[in-house]
Amino acid sequence: MLKQYLQFKLSQKLSPQQIQLMKLIQLPTQAFEQRLKQELEENPALEGGKEESQGDDLDSDFDNSTDDYDDNESINTEDINVDEYLSDDEIPDYRTQVNNYSSDDEEKTMPYAAGTSFTQHLKNQLNTYRLSDEERDIAEFLVGSVDESGYIRRELSDIMDDLAFTQNVYTTEEQIENVLKIVHQLDPGGVGARNLQECLSIQLHRKEKTADTELAVNIIDNAFDQFTKKHYKKLLHKFNITEIQLKDAISEIEHLNPKPGGSYAGNNRIVEHVVPDFAIKIVDGELELTLNGRNAPELHVSREYNNMLKGYKDAKDKSKSQKDAVIFIKQKLDAAKWFIEAIKQRQQTLFVTMSAIMHYQKEYFLSGDERNLRPMILKDIADEINMDVSTVSRVANSKYVDTPYGTKLIKEFFSESMKNDKGEDVSTREIKKILETVIEEENKKKPLTDENLASILKEKGYPIARRTVAKYREQLDIPVARLRKKI
Repeated sequence: MLKQYLQFKLSQKLSPQQIQLMKLIQLPTQAFEQRLKQELEENPALEGGKEESQGDDLDSDFDNSTDDYDDNESINTEDINVDEYLSDDEIPDYRTQVNNYSSDDEEKTMPYAAGTSFTQHLKNQLNTYRLSDEERDIAEFLVGSVDESGYIRRELSDIMDDLAFTQNVYTTEEQIENVLKIVHQLDPGGVGARNLQECLSIQLHRKEKTADTELAVNIIDNAFDQFTKKHYKKLLHKFNITEIQLKDAISEIEHLNPKPGGSYAGNNRIVEHVVPDFAIKIVDGELELTLNGRNAPELHVSREYNNMLKGYKDAKDKSKSQKDAVIFIKQKLDAAKWFIEAIKQRQQTLFVTMSAIMHYQKEYFLSGDERNLRPMILKDIADEINMDVSTVSRVANSKYVDTPYGTKLIKEFFSESMKNDKGEDVSTREIKKILETVIEEENKKKPLTDENLASILKEKGYPIARRTVAKYREQLDIPVARLRKKI
């Protein structure tokens, strides 16, 4: 049985302009410039640079100029040419483009160097070895299996199956092992290894034989487990050596490259450049904040498009095609105005938010000491500037600030708080910095356990549990005491 009833519901919807603003706010400087370029290309009513002459306010021309059109009125379309209203525009590029270029036309673009990939670099070296056709197929397949770090992380049985199915090469694990030894001779040293132990062993065997390198080879090949766990007493007893000999051998091992693939200079890795969105300077003992000028472009609405509306409004006779053209023009002008307004709001939001963060962390920005960072969460800044937490998050998440102490990611200034022994709120960043300092100053022959670290922090006025110390230590990427041990 069908029933009809009324239901009232409150719902919050974002306007297209608000959505556009939110998307612009979260963009860092480089991405914002790309978005700006895209908008300038897509909307001919939006222009960059300073406007040559200031005319009447556009709002005066945005009246209901299309509302006075009556579909029933008689219009003499023979005397009206819509092109007259578009005469101020330049001829679009697509109207003048033709495919009549000759093959000997000068190339104006600057070509980029393609470089040589890591895989191709290894294959080129294979040409210096005398290999049978089958061995070359296996060698090239092995080289193709090398990852970015320089390792082959696949079982030989899997490689043997793949060779049979994809290359139609039927071989044995023994033959693949023999070819793999040839791959191990390629540069950089250690490439093609199946694990860290094999990688270090390959590099050591290629070094000039000395007492230190021979001991290092012996340790890696025959006592790798004790070495990784830093059981130095067992190593001293096993090889009947002194601490000085062991220290020299370990020094040889520490100079090896655990990731040989990363040492290849021509691997064409993309280098990401960070463009600071803000800059903070100390002028006469006071903080000075500036927004990157690339976030404040000069934009204005096209005067030509505005004049088209005036031309339509002054025209006595108006055709249906003219009305359609004017509706399109108004849409583009509206979009241009919205975009300019959104950029202005973006600039204001970015500056106000960063200014609040700067003043909240004034002691840190004046000293550069991370121990002066106050506990700060998104809500603290949001309440201060009367904005939503999500807006502050968008500003902080992907923006950088240039400070006297280096370029910092803004979200790094946010941290939770803990109580010290005086009942004061302190930043977890402050505790981590002190923990890091304590570990740096410890006796590496007898590193401090998490229990010891917790006791030291408690003495310094930070009563935190051992498990919390372990969590902070892991966040700082510091290993446990046993792995920090040195002889």
